[in-house]
Parts: sequence; structure tokens; C-alpha cells
Amino acid sequence: MTTSATRRPLACLLALAATLSACGGGGDSGAGSTSAAAPATPTTPTASGCSLRARQDWVAGQMREWYLFPDTLPASLDPMPYTSVDTFLDALTATARAQRKDRFFTYLTSIAEEEAFYNSGSSAGFGVRLSVDAPAGRAYISEAFEGAPALAAGIDRGAEILAIGTSANDLRTVSAIIAAGGSAAVTDALGPSTAGTTRVLRVSSGGTTRDVTIAKADYTLTPVSSRYGAKVIDDDGRKVGYVNLRTFISTADPALRSAFASFRAQGVTNVIVDFRYNGGGLLSIAELMGDLLGANRSTSEVFDYVTYRSEKSANNSTRTFAPQSQSIAPMKVAFIGTGASASASELVIAAMIPYLHGNAALIGTNTYGKPVGQIARDNTGCGDRLRVIAFSLQNAARQGAYYDGLANTVEASCQAPDDLSKPMGDPQEGSTRQALDFIAGRSCTPIGQSSGQRTLAVRNRVELLQPDRPSTVQREVPGAF
Repeated sequence: MTTSATRRPLACLLALAATLSACGGGGDSGAGSTSAAAPATPTTPTASGCSLRARQDWVAGQMREWYLFPDTLPASLDPMPYTSVDTFLDALTATARAQRKDRFFTYLTSIAEEEAFYNSGSSAGFGVRLSVDAPAGRAYISEAFEGAPALAAGIDRGAEILAIGTSANDLRTVSAIIAAGGSAAVTDALGPSTAGTTRVLRVSSGGTTRDVTIAKADYTLTPVSSRYGAKVIDDDGRKVGYVNLRTFISTADPALRSAFASFRAQGVTNVIVDFRYNGGGLLSIAELMGDLLGANRSTSEVFDYVTYRSEKSANNSTRTFAPQSQSIAPMKVAFIGTGASASASELVIAAMIPYLHGNAALIGTNTYGKPVGQIARDNTGCGDRLRVIAFSLQNAARQGAYYDGLANTVEASCQAPDDLSKPMGDPQEGSTRQALDFIAGRSCTPIGQSSGQRTLAVRNRVELLQPDRPSTVQREVPGAF
């Protein structure tokens, strides 16, 4: 397994409502997004059997019917030389990828795996986000999830992983692992993402080093942390709401409503929205976030435009704001972002620019750059789900070409570090502190657009670890293991 920077971080699935069965069925997958109009039943034939060639032919048909960039597809491409559907699909999208329009956003996944994650956040692993500093040969925990094995074992944000082994007798230092095989070797050393996979980790935290035996287990990701996901910060007598959304899944709905209801009850008019590791997710939850930030928006004001290619324009839609009983009318919003902030995260930020202008700022580093969304086409007989880039996203000002991130689209930004030495949401944590300073009106250094700004720099060159072929949870929760 190799790790490619071009695949890191792979972003978000923005239109689960558009999920239809490509084997003759139709309808919603059950995730609850209703904003992107559901495309009509496909006219291409379904796969006849599940041989490699049949699955490749089915993928090619779906791509030619739905792909947002049809002019980039090869006029013809013989599937025979490709030994998997994945490699064939990569070849189909190579031109769009070279143009930075589709950086592995189109891919094949499993129906069962994806629906388990989107409906409940279900996955298997240690329950952490892992970051690496490959040149220095070091690995760190950027976040640990409640109800998962790592946090239960006392492993949390800021801990350094010094060594990994299948037992205490074969521990290898992380520096040796990276020296031998790069960042991808760390992924391999951690083993498959299946419940019961056990590893011994040598962990350094708070000046103490210990060996921990830990087994991967099934767990349900909490999209808003019960520890630091939502709170009101008292900053010199100024009440500032803070909400950290890990991923846009269905179960985020009640947690976000609860957070904003608390903000509203306490008279909060300034908010920090922490998207620093959020790779995206459901369009419906992105729109809910916009509504919760839009108490003073009218139902005729545009949140976003969803636009398909010309032959599929009947599916285009315009989503206007729908203020909720929990909504607030913020004077300033500080969005914390990094190179892992993508798709739905970027959409929410972009959507607020035409209304808040310089009072909506990007704090941290430049975002990933994904102003497009996928629909799902299902080959149910084979269990395959093709996620195909099918529509573009624009805000009310028709801004939507931010393929290089939002740094040059936002009207205000401030550079800030992701400080692993402190919890997210701590007023002294680097990005949170800078967000508070922006809200207080203090000056800052704007974010640049260089590629170096698009890493998750905590110390030098630290970034979230992402496999070459990530699972659903790893696409939506970058760095998850």
C-alpha cells in the first residue's frame, strides 16, 4: 500500500439524496438529504453479472452518462489492461485529475460500508486521527474519539506514537518504519481496519512513556464531541460560541441544533466553527449548518446553487435559507480550517461570504479545494456504489471555482497553527486563540495560498495520514484509524 499526496485528504460525499440503484430500483438511501434533486433512473444497462469486465463496463456507462466533465473522458478506453475497477476508473478520470478538477473524488466503494457510516457513523478501528511528520520519522495523535478503544486506553490528542508492533516482542520504532517504507508503512503496521486487530503501541504523553496493547473495535463516531464539541467561551467578558463538527453525517443534526439552541439562549452573536479536520459529508447537514447561522436570512436568500452538466440540467437546484428555531444571527464567524477541510466544510464557509463578507474569516491554513459533489450510482447485485462527480456548487455570488482552496475567495483570513499540545476549543490553543482574536478585532497575518499552507502543520511538516485507497470513514474523517 502506498500513500499519495494527491489523494490526501479525499473529500466528502455531498449528495446522498441523489443515491439511486443502478440495477432498476430508485429512491433515497435513507440518509435524509433532499436538496440535490434525485436524478432520473439511469438509461445505461446494468451489469450482467459481476465479472471484472462487467463491472468495468457498468462504471464506464455511468461515467459517460453522469460525469460533470464529459469532455475529459477518453473517447475510448480498453478495460482489458486494468486488473481492477479502481485502476480503470483512475484511468477514466486522469485528464480531469491533471486539470485539478477531480483529485480522486470519483471512486468505487461498498454500498454496505458507506450506508453504515452515513446513517450512524459506524466503523472499526482504534478511534483516532493519526498525523505523521515523515521527514522527522514521527507520528502523533491529532484527535481521539469518545467510545472508541484509544481514548478508553488513555490515548488522546497530543500523544506521540513511538513504536508499533503486533506484540511487545516485535515493536518497531516509527522512525524505522517510515525510513523503510514511508508514511504508507505506518498504515501497514497498524493493520487492517477490522474489529479484533490488535497492536502494541509505545506511547509518549505528558512526559510519560508506556506500552499499550489495544484492539480495533466497532464504534460509532460522535460527530460533535461530548468533551469539547460545543461550548460558550468567555473571552474577556465576550461570549463566543464554539462548535467543532467532525463530519457531516445524519446524526450531527440533533447535536448541532442543541449547540445553537444553547448559543441562542445565552445571547451569543459571535461564533467559532471548527472544521479543521472535516473532510465533508452530507449536503443536508451543510445546509442545516447554514440555516443555524442564518436567523437573519430570508427564505428568498440563496444558500447554494447545485448545477449538473447541460444534459442533466433538469436536476439543477437552488437552496435558499430556512431559519430554524435554534438559529442565531452572528455578527462574526471564525471558521477554523486546514488542508483537511473540504467539500461540505468549504461549502458552508463559501455560503456565508456574500452575507457576512469580511466578518466571516478563515482561520488556520488554506482549505483543500473541492467545489463539486458526488451522486451515488448503485450496482446492487455486486454491492458496488460508484461515487461520481456530477455537479458543481456555488454560493449566492456564484463563487465556486475554488479548486485551490478558499484562501483567495474569503474576504478575511488569519494564519494560525494547529496546536496539538492543547485540546481543540481551548482558548489558548493556537487556532482557537487566533479565532478569538479575529472576533475581538485584532490584526493578523492573512493565509497564503502556497501548497505549504495546505498541510496540517502542527510542528514542521505534520499532516494527517491517509491510505492510498481510504475507507469511507477515512474519506470523510481524514486520518482516521
